Order: sequence, then C-alpha cells, then structure tokens
Amino acid sequence: MAPPLSRHLRLIGRIGAIRLGYPWFNNYWPHGVSGGQIGSAPDNGWGGRLVAVSVSEQVLALPRPAKRAIALGVDAALCALSVQLAYYLRTNEWADPLGPMLWPTLTSIVLALPLFVVFGLYRAIFRYAGAAALIAIVQAVAMFAIPFAAIYTVAGYAAIPRTIGLIQPILLFILVAGSRALAGAWLGQSYRNEVAEADKPRVMIYGAGASGRQVASALQVSGQVRVVGFLDDDQTLWKATINGVRVHAPDQLNKLIDRYGVSDILLAINKASRARRSEIITHLKGSGLHVRTMPGVDELAKGMVSFSDLKDLDIEDLLGRAPIPPDETLLRSNVTGKVVLVTGAGGSIGSEICRQIARLEPEILLLVDASEYSLYAIHQELLKAIADGTANARTLIPLLATVRDRRRIDEILTSWRPHTIYHAAAYKHVPLVEHNLLEGLENNVLGTVNIALAAREFGVESLVLISTDKAVRPTNVMGATKRLAEMVLQALASDGVPGKFSMVRFGNVLGSSGSVVPLFREQIAAGGPVTITHPEITRYFMTIPEAAQLVIQAGAMADGGDVFVLDMGEPIKIVDLAKSMVELSGLRLRTDTASDGDIEIEYVGLRPGEKLYEELLIGNDPKPSAHPRILRASEPFIAWKTLDASLKKIAETIARRSPHQARALLQELVVEFQPSSEVVDFVELRRGQPQASD
Repeated sequence: MAPPLSRHLRLIGRIGAIRLGYPWFNNYWPHGVSGGQIGSAPDNGWGGRLVAVSVSEQVLALPRPAKRAIALGVDAALCALSVQLAYYLRTNEWADPLGPMLWPTLTSIVLALPLFVVFGLYRAIFRYAGAAALIAIVQAVAMFAIPFAAIYTVAGYAAIPRTIGLIQPILLFILVAGSRALAGAWLGQSYRNEVAEADKPRVMIYGAGASGRQVASALQVSGQVRVVGFLDDDQTLWKATINGVRVHAPDQLNKLIDRYGVSDILLAINKASRARRSEIITHLKGSGLHVRTMPGVDELAKGMVSFSDLKDLDIEDLLGRAPIPPDETLLRSNVTGKVVLVTGAGGSIGSEICRQIARLEPEILLLVDASEYSLYAIHQELLKAIADGTANARTLIPLLATVRDRRRIDEILTSWRPHTIYHAAAYKHVPLVEHNLLEGLENNVLGTVNIALAAREFGVESLVLISTDKAVRPTNVMGATKRLAEMVLQALASDGVPGKFSMVRFGNVLGSSGSVVPLFREQIAAGGPVTITHPEITRYFMTIPEAAQLVIQAGAMADGGDVFVLDMGEPIKIVDLAKSMVELSGLRLRTDTASDGDIEIEYVGLRPGEKLYEELLIGNDPKPSAHPRILRASEPFIAWKTLDASLKKIAETIARRSPHQARALLQELVVEFQPSSEVVDFVELRRGQPQASD
C-alpha cells in the first residue's frame, strides 16, 4: 500500500529538515535517506532518529521562497563573477572589486535580476531544467545585453574597457545556463533517490527480540523495504532504539500507521503463547495492514531477506487454541522399527502422515499413491529430509498403485509384509464425488474393502482408516461412502481379524487440496471476489500436522473396531474466515456500506450434497481416551456376513454402470444417508439428454 500522494509530496519536501532546524522532519522521514544514515543514532524525541543527510537533500527540503532566495543570490554572484572574468579576459588582470569595476557589477545585478524574474527563471524547477529553461535564459540575457552594452560599450566610461559591455553578457549567459544544468543534474539524482525510497513498502516488526532484530537487519540489507519501527510488549524497551530503529508500545500502532505510512507488519513473536499470538492477530485485524510472518531459517541464515520471502499469516493462528504436545510413546508405538504403509501418500493428509512417520525411524516406509506426480513429490521431499537429517526412515519405497486393484495391493503386502497401514487414499471433494458417483463409491468403499481384506489375509497388526466428519448423517455421496468404509472396518474387527482395525474421524484441515483456504488466497490475490456458498455455512478446522499426529496416536490406542473422533475445537463460520483473511492481507471488504472496499464476498449457493453444518458424532455419548484431544465413539454397524453380501451387490452395480441403483444400495446400508439432491452423476445426466444426430 503506497503512501497517499499528499503525504508523498510532504515527505519529499521535508528531507533533511532536521539539519535546518525543522523538528517535525523525523515524523515523516525517520529511518535514513540516500545520503547515508547513522547506525545507532539517538532518538530526536519526535518518533524517529537523527540522520545524516546530503547537501542536495537539505536544499530539496527547503521551502520554495528560500530556494528562490538562494537562486537570486547565486545569480547575483554570477553577475559579479562574469564582470570580473570579462575584465580579466580583456586586460589579463583581475580588477579591484571596489574600484571602477564596482559600477558595472552593480549595473549587471540591477538589470539582470528583474529581467530573470520577468522571464520566469525562478519559476522553473531546477531538477527539471531543460530546453524551455534554456530559451528563457537566452531571452533574458539578450534583453539584459542591450542596455548593458549601450551603457558600457556605446557610451563608455573612463577606466572601464568598452569591450566589457560585449564580453560580460556572453559570460553571464554561459554561467547562468551552466548553473541551471549543474543544479538539474545534482538535485535531480537526489530527488530520484528520494522518490525510490518513498516508494518502498514500510514495515513494522512486532517483536524486538533476537528474531525481530535479525530479520530487521536482513531486510535493511536487502534494500527492498524500509523498517520504520518495532512493536513490543516489553515496556522496558519502549522508546529505545535498536540499530537506529525505535521500539514502540503496541497500543500506539494506529498513530504510527498514519505517521510512518506503514503498509505491512511482520510478526516475530515465535516465543509467544498461542493465546497471546491470537490476541495480537485479533488486534491487528482492523489495522488495514498486511500481516506477515517470519521467513524461513534458510533465508535468515543468508543474512539478506527479500520482501517476497515474508510469508502470509499462518491461518491456523485464527483457530485460537494451542496444540497439545504429542505423546512420543503413542507416536512411536506402531511406527518405530516397523514396516509402515501409507495409501494416498501424496495427498494432503497422507503426505503429512508420511512426514511425521519418517521422523519416527520406521524400518521401511511404503509410499502408495495412484498419482505419479504426487508420489514423486513426496518421495523427493522425504529423500531430501533424510539427507538433511530431519527424517530418519531407513528405507523409502514409492509404489504406484490404486487401492481399487486388489491384485496390486496383494502384491505389495506379499513383498513387504507391513506391520501398520494408514489408509488415507480417498476421493474427498464433495461436488466432484457427487458428479462422479460410481468412481467415488468404487474408490472410497471397494478400495477400503481391498485394503482391509488384504490386511486381514497378511496379518497386518494395525490398520487405521482416515475418515471425515461428513460421514456423520451424510447428505452427500462422499460422506456416505466414508461412513460405509468405516462400517467395513467395524464389521471386520467384530468378525475377528488378527490385527487392530480402527478409524479416525475429523473435520476440515487448513490448507489441504480442495479446501477453502488456498482457494481464498488465490481469490484475494486476484482482487476477488471471494466466493462462499452460503453466509451461514460452518465447518470444523484443524491444522494438517496436528491432524496427522493425532491420527498416528489414535491408531496406537486402538483395541479393534474403534471409531476415534478428534477434538476439533469450536466450529468456524466460513464467512468469518474469509473476512479475517481479507483484513489480514491489508485489504478492506467491499460491502453495501463500504463500496470503496477492495474485496467483495459473493454467495454462490450450496452445491449438491453440501451441508450448512458438519457433525462429528452419530451418537451422543463419546468416551475419553488416553489423549485429551481424542475421543472414542460408539457407532452402529452391520455384521460382516450381511455387509459382505451387500458390498458384492454394490460391486455388480458399479460394473453395470448404474449410479441410481448404486446410490439406492448406499442408502440401504447407511441408513442416516439423506441425499440433498437427485442423482447428478455427469455421465448419467448426459445419457438422459437427447443426442445430436450424425
């Protein structure tokens, strides 16, 4: 956000004023200019620090009458000098200033200065002097030369050479024109430097500790931004200066924004509690500033940070709750020293589970995904982490496979005999699954059947299904397929499988593919609008790392058939999340009462199968577990023999490509499933349309 034009002009006009006795200088230009700066300069008592400025900057800082007075004085001196030079060129001697040559000098000044005023030589801005100014000088000196030559060449005076009347006007023209050219070059460069400084984003850093000081130094070295101050909660630091940058009280922020033209604020409060961090962010929402966070350690280590290295605020800060440190024993129980397989390893949740597992020293980590690119990306990332020493998996095996291919799944389990499986492979995007019903049913349900039966056959010790809050009283196909997948594991666990089968149910994760957070970021960056389906739509949110850690810990507590529910905290209205993201980007919402805002929120209507509110429990009697964020739910299911027969019918229906029959079977098995729309499978809809003739 650039400073307003009026402020920009005042800024340029007051450069260097502290040297000239203007105490308000530092209110406008507090942190160094192109002429140099003092690294630890004392505070001047006006909110900034004293700076060393160049002569050109001092001249630019003068009011216009003072500049004109200086120009008049210079031109008077040039008149005197031109007379002396003319006499020297004529006689090869310098004249006595108080002798006979005093009269030509005074005559020159008296004639020239009024003519220069009349011809506008003092209205021109010297830094922009060009052809027009040169023409004005020619005209003014020509008019000056006529009476001057008439007096000293035509009439003549004793002791004054007649040629003075001819030589002096020529020299005066050369000197005046040269002075304007020099002034233009000298002041113009200084002005351009000042404009470049004024256009730089102005950043305040919240946190004057070691991290804040380090990033301030790096930003100053980069030269791309101007750090205009620190904010800090520590009262002992207020009014102190750190490397010439003043520390202010946080409650002074609104005044400082206007005084310094602040556009961005950088949070350097890594040691602050989540509660305090949340308070600070809430306070900053209405400031109109773009709130950013610290760059990575690698960038800081280089000693120079560019403006692009500053990151947007982590949206998880908006959750307003502190994560509970994981139980290391639970994390390692089913992972350390074991062969672990993750399906959907390249997805949002699957990849984070792989990152967490790779730190826990598995013997072998099998990465299974149907997407070649996603599998390649997570494999390369983990290889780099192992090389850097931040991951400890002894062996990584990337395996291209779809969970719908039972033969491929059996082949993998036969070859590596995994101890633990985390089944994250699923189609999860509600509208896409609604419009591709059979694919969603086959992947989410029959794929889970393949994994579960293979796990039972090959004696897998632990199988954990990643489920969703949309499985609770579902209104869409995606949620119903995930609930049926849960029932598959419940039924097999009850039927006496050797391993412990369990499932973990949670809501949305911030930043996952298809989630609203990356979509809102893109829309805000593009200037809006931000699209929301309904003003009342509400969702649970959790960070991806926290969700992955809780999944691993929940699996370690399983007895068999467990339905674990993660404590997601309080639900968040999507419109509130969108508003916070807009405000923390330094932008304003455009509404009926604020038509000059930057970003508009547009409501586009609920999509097929979408619910206003999500739930986490079917029943109402969750039980606590050994972890405060993990609950045990007791959910109904169908015995395996009955369920197995129905699953075979679903497979036959999929083979016949009949989405209506498939959804009807899904409703029979998941009795809570209440579809919110008719079947909207794209292929089925196309079949019902009249086809164009050849």
